[in-house]
Amino acid sequence: MITLTNVTKSFGKNHVLKGIDLTVNKGEVVAILGPSGSGKTTLLRCINYLEKPNKGKISIDDFNVDFSQASKNEILSLRQKTAMVFQQFNLFKNKTVVENVMEGLIVAKKWSKEAAYKKSAELLEKVGLGNKLESYPLQLSGGQQQRVGIARALALNPEVILFDEPTSALDPELVGEVLAIIRKIAKEGITMIIVTHEMAFARDVANHVVFMDGGIIVEEGDPKALFQSPKEERTIQFLKRFSEEDMYYI
Repeated sequence: MITLTNVTKSFGKNHVLKGIDLTVNKGEVVAILGPSGSGKTTLLRCINYLEKPNKGKISIDDFNVDFSQASKNEILSLRQKTAMVFQQFNLFKNKTVVENVMEGLIVAKKWSKEAAYKKSAELLEKVGLGNKLESYPLQLSGGQQQRVGIARALALNPEVILFDEPTSALDPELVGEVLAIIRKIAKEGITMIIVTHEMAFARDVANHVVFMDGGIIVEEGDPKALFQSPKEERTIQFLKRFSEEDMYYI
C-alpha cells in the first residue's frame, strides 16, 4: 500500500500542491485526471522525489519518508521502489533498445550484463519489440520508443510504476498501441499511478480515479461511478468537455 499525507509543493509563490492525501492499494491502477496546471505531474514527480516536496509524508508498505527531512539514503530507497515512464520517452539515443532497458539493471541493481540482457530481451518481447533489440531509439516510432520506456520501468521490478501522460507526445494513430500495453500490464496486478487525458482508458482500466484541480483532490472514487455521476460541480464541468465521441477506445 502507498499512502501520501499532506504533500505540499510550491514554486516561489505558486502553490502547486496544497496538502494532498492519497492512498493506493497494492495492485491498484489509479488514474489522475485534471486540467493543465492542476498539479497532476508535480504530484507524480514528488512521489519519487524528482521534485522535492516542501512537506508531507509517503509510506510504501513499511517504508516511511518525511519529505521535510528526507536523507539521501531514504531518497535513494524511495526511487528504487518507484519507476517513471515519461512523456518524452527519455531514452539514451546513443544506446540500443536493449541497452536502454539493461541500463537500470546493471547500474542500479548491479546485475551482470548477461543476466541483464536476457531479462531485457524478455521484457522487450513482452511489449512487442522482440525484433528491435539492436535498433536505436531514433529508428523507432514514438509508440515504439514509449514501449521501450515501459519495458525499462518493468525491468526494475518497482513497487509502483508512475506514468506521466504516456501518450501525450504521440501521434493519434500511435496512442492505441501504448494504451494496449498498459492495459496488458494492468491485468498482471502491477501497481500503477497514471496521469492521463485518455478518459475512456481511465474509466475502463483504472480501479480508482482521482480528479485534481487547483492543487487539491476535488473528487475521487470508482471510475464508472465518478464518470457517470460525479458529485462535485468542478468535476461535472470538467467531464462535460469529454463527450463519448472524444474518448479514445482500444
